[in-house]
Amino acid sequence: MNTDHTELACQNFADGMNCAQAVFAAFTDVTGFDKETAMRLSSSFGGGMGRMREVCGTCSAMFMIAGLLYGLGEGFTDGEKAEHYRRIQYLAEQFKQKHETIVCRDLLKGLAVTSAPEPERRTEQYYKVRPCIRFVRTAAEILDKYIAENPPKAGKISG
Repeated sequence: MNTDHTELACQNFADGMNCAQAVFAAFTDVTGFDKETAMRLSSSFGGGMGRMREVCGTCSAMFMIAGLLYGLGEGFTDGEKAEHYRRIQYLAEQFKQKHETIVCRDLLKGLAVTSAPEPERRTEQYYKVRPCIRFVRTAAEILDKYIAENPPKAGKISG
């Protein structure tokens, strides 16, 4: 398993990927997806889901990866469903402990942000004021720790 998911996720963001793509694409060695598929799948979740400023894209990516590694297919029980939802709530709580919320608009408090569909230009100034790299880092660190402590039973998924 890649031990540099956090640095790769941060580099992905610095290279222009949205927050969800940055995290999701950093874990392709774990999910089995190729980078292009990972980027396409997670592309809709940036900016709190299409820049609507809802759930932070880094958290959405974390939850998607958890679903791929630990989620339910056909024929699950209510107990298994509850167990998986507990897992997702645990991951969200780990993120909240560092940043108070998983909601994009609240994470960006104090910044003039819009929900317009047009992405902001990735300039030097953008990276100076945007806190998103911290959220990318946190989500990747949380997920790495969780996977290390809870090895997936099914292993890699084929994308």
